[in-house]
Amino acid sequence: MPPKSLSIFSYLPYLPHQLQNPFSNSHLHFKTQLPKFSLIKCRATTTSPNPNPELHGTPQNIATQVPVSEPDTDTEGSGAAAPTRGQLFLEHHQAKVASKLLLAANKKKRKKKEKETGSFKPINQVAGCYGCGAPLQTQELDAPGYVDSDTYELKKKHRQLKTILCGRCRLLSHGHMITAVGGHGGYAGGKQFVTAEELRDKLSHLRHEKALIVKLVDIIDFNGSFLSRVRDLTGANPIILVVTKIDLLPKGTDMNCIGDWIVEATTKKKLNVVSVHLTSSKSMVGITGVVAEIQEEKKGRDVYILGSANVGKSAFINALLVMMGENDPMAAAAQKYKPIQSAVPGTTLGPIPIDAFFGGGKLYDTPGVHLHHRQGAVVPVDDLPVLAPRSRLKGRSFPSDKDTISDSRGMEGFSIFWGGLVRVDILKALHCTRLTFYGPKALPIHVVPTEEADDFYKKEIGLLLTPPAGKERTKSWNGLETERRLQLRFDDLDRPCSDIAISGLGWIAVEPINKELVMSDVIPELTNNELHFSVHVPKPVEIFVRSPLPVGKAGSEWYEYRDLTEQEEETRPKWHY
Repeated sequence: MPPKSLSIFSYLPYLPHQLQNPFSNSHLHFKTQLPKFSLIKCRATTTSPNPNPELHGTPQNIATQVPVSEPDTDTEGSGAAAPTRGQLFLEHHQAKVASKLLLAANKKKRKKKEKETGSFKPINQVAGCYGCGAPLQTQELDAPGYVDSDTYELKKKHRQLKTILCGRCRLLSHGHMITAVGGHGGYAGGKQFVTAEELRDKLSHLRHEKALIVKLVDIIDFNGSFLSRVRDLTGANPIILVVTKIDLLPKGTDMNCIGDWIVEATTKKKLNVVSVHLTSSKSMVGITGVVAEIQEEKKGRDVYILGSANVGKSAFINALLVMMGENDPMAAAAQKYKPIQSAVPGTTLGPIPIDAFFGGGKLYDTPGVHLHHRQGAVVPVDDLPVLAPRSRLKGRSFPSDKDTISDSRGMEGFSIFWGGLVRVDILKALHCTRLTFYGPKALPIHVVPTEEADDFYKKEIGLLLTPPAGKERTKSWNGLETERRLQLRFDDLDRPCSDIAISGLGWIAVEPINKELVMSDVIPELTNNELHFSVHVPKPVEIFVRSPLPVGKAGSEWYEYRDLTEQEEETRPKWHY
């Protein structure tokens, strides 16, 4: 009898519903698809008729025999069924394991070849100090990134290179003044292991990446630390402007006036920013708003903290991690290995990645952008701490009262020395004109007649006029080589006409008429509303003339808010405090 073929799925409509579609359960979410079934060939046998149909089922329930043409050869039946899902998974897993083993073998072979040829990467290209970002090295004891070879090998063995603090950072944390940046924008004297240009090159990749930029500006040195050409570094990435050290402003300052003044100054520089935040890393003021803004604008990108040298980036990051650590376990853990904080400009020498976000992305502390036009670039290394204010500013005014005015000319014909760094010659002024100095308290102020100013400076530099401090340091001091003549026009007698800002130091508020100095109740008529000054500073320190910063209680009285158009209201960045 010829072989017959029997299919158990010839009549699917007669099968139970669960067998027709085994994937129909609602809790299973994979695609419903019946597998391909193969015909099973079997040899026909002689069977007796069904003696009891009730026990063995009706003819409809019996699988129907499907005739198949007789093959030419091999009547036994042959052919393999389709591979099951388990078999496919096993084959895929085996191929994956084999690929990994092959990659590991190739990597091991490549490393062996690099060691033999001497092209193996040195350690200073593998890891960096978590305090300053300098590449780790074991050769130069005084250079940044130095670590003892035994310590390095031990940390490397346990994969803890990210926890190493170099020798320079340990000294900085104990108050030692150790600079490492030289070149155009670096610091005179001291040890110079990296140039300011090299540090700027480490930030050049930002313009080609998608990142969120948090740009820091020092309110005491707003113009000198602003980085007006920051787009050359950041490209089209969004910027959050953070103004630091806001707690150092004079007592009674209205922050509403300060916020509006900063937004106006930022708009004039044509730098589009997302928002402006007034902060203090010491008192934690405004840090919460920055955290909320970063979380809203980050969108999976890395966050880079950018700013000029000694603007307070490391201190800001420490405050940021403390605030974020209250709700984010990643930020709380990152506080253990946070960047080193020091009064020495140029503490950070390389980008420092910090795992601070639970949802992905890193926080980067970057090297400060060293600017050659700031006072810190010309002052001797040991005198750098006196340039940083330690407490709330208090303006020092000249003349201070009516008794100091000798005649009707007032301060005209006098020169005011601000330490050994600034000299202001008053060429034309009213008898009631007042100059108020805002900056470090450590810098003494002296007033002498202009005709005696040159001899006074030569005699007292390094003694009464500091910095530089000490006659030894004055041997390499070039003096006040830059002179700039200013003509300041004023129209409103009830407010200062301008600020004279000295890059890297502070500013001088110029009041044309101070009512406390007026001899009588009648203010004299003015034929020419101009004041003339000559300002001397070291080369190449810059001098800025700007609109007056509204500080103190008097600032809120004379400051005027500008009326905005509807378009300005929409495009103008909002400030937060």
